[in-house]
Amino acid sequence: MSLKEQITEDMKAAMRARETARLATIRLLTAAMKQKEVDERIELTDDHVLAIIEKMIKQRKDSITQFEAGGRQDLADIEKAELAILSTYMPAALSDSEVGAEVAAAVVASGAAGPQDMGKVMAILKPKLAGRADMTAVSALVKAALVKA
Repeated sequence: MSLKEQITEDMKAAMRARETARLATIRLLTAAMKQKEVDERIELTDDHVLAIIEKMIKQRKDSITQFEAGGRQDLADIEKAELAILSTYMPAALSDSEVGAEVAAAVVASGAAGPQDMGKVMAILKPKLAGRADMTAVSALVKAALVKA
Protein backbone atom coordinates (compact mmCIF):
# COMPACT_ATOMS: atom_id res chain seq x y z
CA MET A 1 0.00 0.00 0.00
CA SER A 2 1.41 3.39 -0.97
CA LEU A 3 1.76 6.17 1.55
CA LYS A 4 -0.98 8.15 -0.20
CA GLU A 5 -3.40 5.21 0.11
CA GLN A 6 -2.42 4.74 3.77
CA ILE A 7 -3.23 8.39 4.50
CA THR A 8 -6.62 8.03 2.79
CA GLU A 9 -7.40 4.93 4.84
CA ASP A 10 -6.35 6.70 8.05
CA MET A 11 -8.65 9.59 7.17
CA LYS A 12 -11.59 7.20 6.79
CA ALA A 13 -10.72 5.53 10.11
CA ALA A 14 -10.52 8.92 11.84
CA MET A 15 -13.96 9.80 10.44
CA ARG A 16 -15.46 6.57 11.74
CA ALA A 17 -13.85 7.01 15.16
CA ARG A 18 -14.88 10.69 15.30
CA GLU A 19 -11.30 11.79 16.05
CA THR A 20 -11.72 15.43 15.04
CA ALA A 21 -8.15 16.61 15.70
CA ARG A 22 -6.61 13.69 13.79
CA LEU A 23 -9.12 14.08 10.97
CA ALA A 24 -8.40 17.81 10.62
CA THR A 25 -4.65 17.20 10.41
CA ILE A 26 -5.02 14.42 7.84
CA ARG A 27 -7.34 16.63 5.79
CA LEU A 28 -4.68 19.36 5.80
CA LEU A 29 -2.20 16.81 4.52
CA THR A 30 -4.50 15.50 1.78
CA ALA A 31 -5.25 19.07 0.70
CA ALA A 32 -1.52 19.76 0.36
CA MET A 33 -1.10 16.54 -1.62
CA LYS A 34 -3.98 17.37 -3.98
CA GLN A 35 -2.62 20.90 -4.42
CA LYS A 36 0.77 19.55 -5.52
CA GLU A 37 -0.91 17.09 -7.92
CA VAL A 38 -2.98 19.85 -9.50
CA ASP A 39 -0.19 22.44 -9.64
CA GLU A 40 2.40 20.13 -11.16
CA ARG A 41 0.01 17.80 -13.03
CA ILE A 42 1.68 14.69 -11.64
CA GLU A 43 0.72 11.54 -9.78
CA LEU A 44 2.36 11.67 -6.36
CA THR A 45 4.88 9.02 -5.40
CA ASP A 46 5.86 8.15 -1.83
CA ASP A 47 8.88 10.45 -2.18
CA HIS A 48 6.64 13.38 -3.11
CA VAL A 49 4.32 12.66 -0.19
CA LEU A 50 7.27 12.42 2.22
CA ALA A 51 8.55 15.78 0.99
CA ILE A 52 5.15 17.34 1.64
CA ILE A 53 4.99 15.82 5.13
CA GLU A 54 8.55 16.98 5.85
CA LYS A 55 7.62 20.53 4.85
CA MET A 56 4.51 20.45 7.05
CA ILE A 57 6.53 19.14 10.00
CA LYS A 58 9.05 21.94 9.57
CA GLN A 59 6.20 24.47 9.50
CA ARG A 60 4.77 23.02 12.72
CA LYS A 61 8.15 23.19 14.48
CA ASP A 62 8.59 26.82 13.44
CA SER A 63 5.06 27.65 14.62
CA ILE A 64 5.62 25.98 17.98
CA THR A 65 8.75 28.06 18.53
CA GLN A 66 6.92 31.27 17.61
CA PHE A 67 3.85 30.51 19.72
CA GLU A 68 5.91 29.63 22.77
CA ALA A 69 7.98 32.80 22.37
CA GLY A 70 4.74 34.77 22.15
CA GLY A 71 3.28 33.14 25.26
CA ARG A 72 0.52 31.28 23.38
CA GLN A 73 0.88 27.81 24.86
CA ASP A 74 -2.66 26.88 23.78
CA LEU A 75 -1.77 27.32 20.11
CA ALA A 76 1.61 25.63 20.60
CA ASP A 77 -0.18 22.57 22.04
CA ILE A 78 -2.40 22.34 18.94
CA GLU A 79 0.68 22.50 16.70
CA LYS A 80 2.41 19.82 18.80
CA ALA A 81 -0.59 17.52 18.38
CA GLU A 82 -0.52 18.04 14.60
CA LEU A 83 3.24 17.44 14.59
CA ALA A 84 2.77 14.12 16.40
CA ILE A 85 0.16 12.98 13.85
CA LEU A 86 2.28 14.01 10.86
CA SER A 87 5.36 12.32 12.32
CA THR A 88 3.61 8.93 12.26
CA TYR A 89 3.88 8.92 8.45
CA MET A 90 7.64 9.48 8.38
CA PRO A 91 10.03 6.53 8.12
CA ALA A 92 12.08 5.58 11.18
CA ALA A 93 14.65 8.23 11.97
CA LEU A 94 18.34 7.42 11.87
CA SER A 95 20.40 7.66 15.03
CA ASP A 96 23.07 10.34 15.39
CA SER A 97 25.85 7.77 14.90
CA GLU A 98 24.22 6.46 11.70
CA VAL A 99 23.88 10.00 10.34
CA GLY A 100 27.51 10.70 11.24
CA ALA A 101 28.63 7.57 9.40
CA GLU A 102 26.61 8.58 6.30
CA VAL A 103 28.15 12.07 6.40
CA ALA A 104 31.68 10.65 6.68
CA ALA A 105 31.06 8.25 3.81
CA ALA A 106 29.63 11.03 1.62
CA VAL A 107 32.60 13.30 2.31
CA VAL A 108 34.96 10.52 1.21
CA ALA A 109 32.82 9.57 -1.81
CA SER A 110 32.61 13.14 -3.08
CA GLY A 111 36.30 13.82 -2.57
CA ALA A 112 35.42 17.04 -0.76
CA ALA A 113 38.44 19.12 0.22
CA GLY A 114 36.80 21.94 2.13
CA PRO A 115 33.68 24.00 2.81
CA GLN A 116 33.39 25.00 -0.86
CA ASP A 117 32.47 21.36 -1.65
CA MET A 118 29.47 21.30 0.68
CA GLY A 119 27.04 21.18 -2.28
CA LYS A 120 28.65 18.00 -3.62
CA VAL A 121 28.34 16.26 -0.25
CA MET A 122 24.74 17.40 0.32
CA ALA A 123 23.80 16.20 -3.18
CA ILE A 124 24.92 12.71 -2.19
CA LEU A 125 23.23 12.79 1.24
CA LYS A 126 19.86 14.35 0.39
CA PRO A 127 18.42 11.34 -1.49
CA LYS A 128 19.73 8.89 1.13
CA LEU A 129 18.60 10.77 4.24
CA ALA A 130 15.48 12.63 3.12
CA GLY A 131 12.71 11.95 5.61
CA ARG A 132 14.98 9.92 7.86
CA ALA A 133 17.07 12.74 9.33
CA ASP A 134 16.74 16.45 9.99
CA MET A 135 18.51 17.95 6.99
CA THR A 136 19.37 21.12 8.92
CA ALA A 137 21.31 19.03 11.43
CA VAL A 138 22.89 17.02 8.61
CA SER A 139 23.99 20.26 6.96
CA ALA A 140 25.63 21.37 10.21
CA LEU A 141 27.44 18.02 10.50
CA VAL A 142 28.68 18.29 6.90
CA LYS A 143 29.91 21.83 7.51
CA ALA A 144 31.77 20.71 10.64
CA ALA A 145 33.30 17.73 8.81
CA LEU A 146 34.44 19.90 5.90
CA VAL A 147 35.99 22.55 8.13
CA LYS A 148 38.16 19.80 9.65
CA ALA A 149 39.10 18.45 6.20
